[in-house]
Amino acid sequence: MKFLKGFRKQEVLALVYRIFLAYVFYQIARLLFWYFNKDLIKVDSISEYIKLAFHGTAFDTTAILYVNALFILLSLLPLMINTKKVFQKILFWLYFITNGIAYAMNFGDFIYYKFSQARLTSAVFQVAEHESNVSKTLMISIGEHPFVLIWYVVLMILWVFLYKRVKVDDVKPLKLLPYFITSILTLCITAVLVVGGIRGDFKHSTRPINMVDATRFVTNPLQGNMVLNSTFSFFRTLNTNNFKEVHFVDEKFIEENVQPYKVYDRKVENRPNIVIFIVESFGREYSGAFNKDKNIKDYVSYTPFMDSLANQSLIFPNTFANGRQSIHGMSSVLAGIPSLTDAFTGSPYSNQKIQSIVSVCNDLGYDTSFYHGAPNGSMGFLGFGNILGFKHYFGKTEYNHDEDFDGMWAIWDEPFLQYFAKNVGKKQPFMATVFTASSHHPFKIPEKYNGKFRKGKIEIHEPMQYTDYAIKQYFETAKKQPWYNNTIFVFTGDHTNQVYYPEYERAMNRYAVPLVFYSPNPAYQLKGVSQEIAQQADIYPTLADLIGYNKPIRSWGRSLVSDKKYPFIVVNSDGSTDQFMIGNYIYRFDGKEIIGVYAQSDLSLEKNLMNEVKNPEVEQGKKTAKAWYQDYMDRVINRKLY
Repeated sequence: MKFLKGFRKQEVLALVYRIFLAYVFYQIARLLFWYFNKDLIKVDSISEYIKLAFHGTAFDTTAILYVNALFILLSLLPLMINTKKVFQKILFWLYFITNGIAYAMNFGDFIYYKFSQARLTSAVFQVAEHESNVSKTLMISIGEHPFVLIWYVVLMILWVFLYKRVKVDDVKPLKLLPYFITSILTLCITAVLVVGGIRGDFKHSTRPINMVDATRFVTNPLQGNMVLNSTFSFFRTLNTNNFKEVHFVDEKFIEENVQPYKVYDRKVENRPNIVIFIVESFGREYSGAFNKDKNIKDYVSYTPFMDSLANQSLIFPNTFANGRQSIHGMSSVLAGIPSLTDAFTGSPYSNQKIQSIVSVCNDLGYDTSFYHGAPNGSMGFLGFGNILGFKHYFGKTEYNHDEDFDGMWAIWDEPFLQYFAKNVGKKQPFMATVFTASSHHPFKIPEKYNGKFRKGKIEIHEPMQYTDYAIKQYFETAKKQPWYNNTIFVFTGDHTNQVYYPEYERAMNRYAVPLVFYSPNPAYQLKGVSQEIAQQADIYPTLADLIGYNKPIRSWGRSLVSDKKYPFIVVNSDGSTDQFMIGNYIYRFDGKEIIGVYAQSDLSLEKNLMNEVKNPEVEQGKKTAKAWYQDYMDRVINRKLY
């Protein structure tokens, strides 16, 4: 065993120590992530936290090995200069530059998670590529949450201190053959361990662990975000494509149970104009009209005008978003296309012919337009609007009054909505969509309104009141327009945002948005409160029905005002697992199998009935969820969305 004398014991032990430090600091980041988001992710005991942290080690391993692969390789390569001060200094900087950047991803999620309800993924590139103010937004976020930056700096200083506690002495190998043999063996063993660590285990039959695997170890799906770390979720979603054709059922089952085509036969002589408001971050929580029966203690509404309008409208207090980001909201509302693990709008398949409320209106001779007060192209709206077929796009460029720019995202809602009210209707009938902007982070309002609105309990409450006021002012102007009386107005949110009341901390209520249909024309009978389960994807077929489009409608949603009652299939995704509300149950699906069954009333997803309830409805629901997924993948991949 003389060759063992060449074993680089101190270098290997130093490497083990340095990698171990990464594990320690990832666990600290996990604790801080939970602390900053403990109102959204419930952990009932210390033992439950320890269990989640333990299972998180597997995901930390993958992240740490991804980031440190080059560092490990250089630490073990037999270069003869490994113990030299210069080489150790190179390793030091490599270690802390790569780990420092990766570690920062987790700290970004301390803040970002409150808005996205999901760990950081590579989808952030899809958002950032359309924005010119990313750095400004980052600086504002840091300014608003200085303790996150302080924690990061303090922990990085501590990490550097601990790293330097173990030094590698400059030792020249005495015998080269044992030195090279033991180094090669160590490298081979380490390579096997690294591959196994990145995959999650050594079984050939097991796929590498991914984000959905985090939910295997939790009692509540939201806790999966604690098991994960942001470095893992980011790297695991780089260059991924979860759009894959599957086959679970035959086409006849899809036709009978998913019913991707709907037909309505309403007769309409004088076609109404359509105005769709997609209100930035408009969670159902903020509006009193949608919380009358929720029995929320000390509830306060922050949308007085929308509440008054809801009293004259048809509203749906049980409506859910089909996505988590603004661009998801656009595809869901206008085309009825939900976003699953990967967003459709960011996929290679988004640039195809799509039937939507835009194409339907174009077929019927409507003048179609899209309004968004941000720099043209922001959020990807201009590009996707062109795909849908809008005849006109009006953004910050067309508005052409930069003095009304909020300095961050867009023209303030009040002046832009005035522009919207006065600019539409030159041709009738028309369909116009406006996407508001002022209720977006960093949650500011125009200086002239400082003190006008209540601060509320969380940051979004004040700007939400401002947007509500801007909509009220819009209606004051719209009422004076010749097109007003024959117009149907629709209001919903693109996604939810900050949460204050525990009712909206529940997992499914993280998608809870309002839905309002209003018209001053009583002929459309848009009055009342419907307790039906609804989703953003229902807006397009509902409007197609109301304007008398009698051809087949390609839609996974359904008309909410038709006597022809298609069953609902409400779909969304938490970024790793898809969720289906079908009948009396909620089903969670990982792309291959149903992994959870919950009662429809269990919006917190606390009690998985997977192994307890096996009635015909559940078995049919499981099959229908898979059938929906199969049809979605088939239509998206094979470009059959028309």
